[in-house]
Amino acid sequence: MDFQYSPKVQQLQARLTAFMAENIYPNEARFFGEIEANRAKGNAWIPTIVIEELKKKAHAAELWNLFLPESEHGAGLTNLEYAPLCEIMGRASWAPEVFNCSAPDTGNMEVLARYGTPEQQKQWLTPLLEGKLRSCFAMTEPAVASSDATNIESSIVRDGDHYVINGRKWWSSGANDPRCKLFIFMGKTDPANPSKHAQQSMIIVPRDTPGVTIVRHLPVFGFDDAPHGHAETLFENVRVPVSNILLGEGRGFEIAQGRLGPGRIHHCMRLIGLAERALEQMCKRTLTRVAFGKPVAEQTVTLERIAEARILIDQARFLVLNAAQMMDTVGNKAAAKEIAMIKVAAPNMACRVIDWAIQAQGGGGMADPFLAHAYASARSLRIADGPDEVHRNQVGKLELSKYKPKKK
Repeated sequence: MDFQYSPKVQQLQARLTAFMAENIYPNEARFFGEIEANRAKGNAWIPTIVIEELKKKAHAAELWNLFLPESEHGAGLTNLEYAPLCEIMGRASWAPEVFNCSAPDTGNMEVLARYGTPEQQKQWLTPLLEGKLRSCFAMTEPAVASSDATNIESSIVRDGDHYVINGRKWWSSGANDPRCKLFIFMGKTDPANPSKHAQQSMIIVPRDTPGVTIVRHLPVFGFDDAPHGHAETLFENVRVPVSNILLGEGRGFEIAQGRLGPGRIHHCMRLIGLAERALEQMCKRTLTRVAFGKPVAEQTVTLERIAEARILIDQARFLVLNAAQMMDTVGNKAAAKEIAMIKVAAPNMACRVIDWAIQAQGGGGMADPFLAHAYASARSLRIADGPDEVHRNQVGKLELSKYKPKKK
């Protein structure tokens, strides 16, 4: 396998790295400071000024919509080409939004680009691509085990020229953000269908539609993740036009699989960047800390963890690149096992590396805001977009299928 990056990608890597060094890292304190100031005033959900300023710079620098393949709106990169760029952006949790490459907007834009009608694309995709608004993906529900998406109970019922939507969702990422103007909502249009995977549909719900209520924000290990955040949302007799349905009734699972494949690999790409930065911080800090007469970096246990971290990160990176190449060459469905493998490997790798970085810094590690938030993000991704257990089951079944007798 040849993972050598093309001159185009190498140039983008250099430009993106330079942009991060000039604009992202120096503004981290300002970004979190703005959020703290807004929180102190009673509203942490006000969009930060620094993000909006840097979005203009990134757009002008043509570092914009890098994730979107085969589109006049993006860089036209393959998954394999996007991987090293996504990794660079992942080194700062808030950086992807600057380049209009943050979840859940990326997944929603891909859904609209692939499955949306020209009218839906004009109304919603264009402003999303321009970074003028944000969006939310409403799939997970508190009342059922949503790791099995066939459990979803929310209803989408046809009533003349409208659909009536009822349901309670949670972990609706971005719903708290005042810039969030639309939900892509998954529910059942045909709960009696004998095929469990043909019962669901996806539909566009404008945020300001009567009956949509943000019940509460959901913290992640104590972090509210403002101004983006995650919410519990209630949909009570929400009426939207029939034209808001995506692709057609019963196509929800088909859309979900098309959406979640790229979404999962993007998370893994970003986690590699996050882990790289944690390792970098660990190495720099342990070279200056002295314990028992020598730098912590020279202690055997530290050397072992640094080496193991390097191995784990590189293993995860090669797994991600392999999955990306397969998605590009044989399609997301054929790459299902590889996508499932990285979805287990990358978050577990990042959790371990970040944990070692915290441990190496002692008390300072527990107070380090970057490491704390990085660990919370990595740990949450062992559940988000499908828990480890589901992906391991899938990998195991696909592996066993190679040895089962074929039906005649």
